[in-house]
Amino acid sequence: MLATGVPVVNIFLNIHMKKAYIFPGQGAQFHGMGQALYESDKKAKDLFEQANEILGFRISDIMFSGTEEELKQTKVTQPAVFLHSVIAYLVQPDLVPDMTAGHSLGEFSALVAAGALSFEDGLKLVARRADAMQKACELNPSTMAAILGLEDAKVEEVCAGITDEVVVPANYNCPGQLVISGSIAGIDKACEAMKAAGAKRALVLQVGGAFHSPLMEPARQELQEAIEQTEFREPVCPVYQNVDAKPYTDPVKIKENLINQLTAPVRWTQTIQNMVADEAASFTECGPGNVLQGLVKKINKESVTAGIN
Repeated sequence: MLATGVPVVNIFLNIHMKKAYIFPGQGAQFHGMGQALYESDKKAKDLFEQANEILGFRISDIMFSGTEEELKQTKVTQPAVFLHSVIAYLVQPDLVPDMTAGHSLGEFSALVAAGALSFEDGLKLVARRADAMQKACELNPSTMAAILGLEDAKVEEVCAGITDEVVVPANYNCPGQLVISGSIAGIDKACEAMKAAGAKRALVLQVGGAFHSPLMEPARQELQEAIEQTEFREPVCPVYQNVDAKPYTDPVKIKENLINQLTAPVRWTQTIQNMVADEAASFTECGPGNVLQGLVKKINKESVTAGIN
């Protein structure tokens, strides 16, 4: 106790509080994304041009001035969101993360930010992932739906009760918001059952397919081959991964979790809860939009949030 009567522990409390950097997934894209970065920062411009070369087409032109339809194509959307997120992070001076996490596609951005993956390898894997997912969507017409206002356990129970179609929990976004994924017939059945169970809304989403469900198995197999051939390093900080919301630094485990991510649910609610439990005091969202900041506040209203875009 100091002479002022203030306990010493309170004065130094903030020393132990950590900075988390979080990265959005598909759906955060918008017309003109990344253009301000490109025009205002030489490093950003060089990275965008490097990406154009790696991908074999000028994705920057589509991001800055393409149509909404062009930007919505999975082969464009996923690398576009990845590029905006990672470049926005990399051009910041002296960022030192204590922990990172990404929502679905954003996990690749989080791994690059933490140094587990190079920029080039991250982009190549995202492009491969987008192509594999597009093919899986065409193979099995399917969709997703957002269920609002039901307890997670109830949503899980309803999904488990539909046995003649594929329907599974896919994105645990925040309390009261869980996205389900599956066959078109399965999602239609599930939406009716969710409403009957008391859901405020059961909204079918405009997406290309059933992401984070067993219907993505062909894409998982294709991506597994690419991930296994890519060099992963030990990250500079723990990366909280979607499959179980836990922190990892072992490159072997990181690879394994990333391979399983495509057919497993995104446990975002649990991820933020675990990061808070591990003393994350601030969450900075890097990339397009501010959806993740909103979800963080719904999961833990005491958290400080910010954005870099």
